[in-house]
Amino acid sequence: MKKRHVFSATGLPLAEQAMAAARRAGVDNDDILLVARSDIEKREIPDKRKMADTDLMAAVGRGAGYGAATGLLAGLVAVAVPPLGITLAGAAAVGLAGAMVGSLGSALLGATVPDPVRQAFDDEIEAGNILVVIDGEQEVLDAAAPAIIALGLRPLPYESTSALT
Repeated sequence: MKKRHVFSATGLPLAEQAMAAARRAGVDNDDILLVARSDIEKREIPDKRKMADTDLMAAVGRGAGYGAATGLLAGLVAVAVPPLGITLAGAAAVGLAGAMVGSLGSALLGATVPDPVRQAFDDEIEAGNILVVIDGEQEVLDAAAPAIIALGLRPLPYESTSALT
């Protein structure tokens, strides 16, 4: 399972050096993202390096899971009540409908919630620092972290599993 580590750079040149060091340590290019103040992101950071501003994808996944479980449970309860005449296939259909409704509702809510990294380090971002966010297996992160820190980046107290890994 991939983990996520965050480092703070004082500018884009230093962040680019950290990205190169991470790649040399074995971090996949697609697993390196940058987070910065909106004016810095617009001017200096390529779109493929930007991290999503919201918690949308994680929220959709949670909503689908909870919605499917709730819908399936409701469908099975309906099967247990004979006058309703719902079959097991109907219970599965209710579960699928629950997943869809859960995904939609969670997506709408998740689109309004800031990404957890942005929430945790809003002061760093507003101060003009660029956050280098690295996802990878623990062994790869253990190899990359010393190289990144040696460049002068500060490791920030954040570690979580990566979304969608």
